[in-house]
Amino acid sequence: MLEKDILTIITDHLPQIIASAVIILLTPSSKYIVGKIIRKYGSLTLKSEPRTLHIIQVINILINFTCLVTLAIIWGVQPQNMLVALSSIFAVIGVAMFAQWSILSNITAGIIIFFTTPFKIGDEIHILDKDTPIDAVIENILTFHTHLRTNENELIIIPNSLFLQKIVSVGKMER
Repeated sequence: MLEKDILTIITDHLPQIIASAVIILLTPSSKYIVGKIIRKYGSLTLKSEPRTLHIIQVINILINFTCLVTLAIIWGVQPQNMLVALSSIFAVIGVAMFAQWSILSNITAGIIIFFTTPFKIGDEIHILDKDTPIDAVIENILTFHTHLRTNENELIIIPNSLFLQKIVSVGKMER
């Protein structure tokens, strides 16, 4: 009797089981392929290895999240219900950490800086800000913030979202 019930459940849900297996098998494959592409891009554009690894970690988290959402949809969770659940989760996280969207914007800015900016670690830059102009060398670009080293050996840490909003001149500075 129990074997018949199990067999009935399996045959009733065979499409979901197959689709889930495909998603579960495609997830590590897509992480591997995307990781190879980002590493290749990083080496072609002379990005540092730690910076490349940060971007790969963020992309892997996005792939995992997409996999979970896809599995939930396959098994019949309505997208509207997922949206309500995600909104609730983000509201709790936002209240708990109050700067959740700021954190997400810094991660997004870090990815944008990785793929699109004309400067890299070691470049000398001048931030054109009328209140506090900065002449510095880019020491490191991380997921959340960028480290700049001034002529006076001062370390300045700028959130990536703010760094993207500044006008930056790349070039030689007087030492």
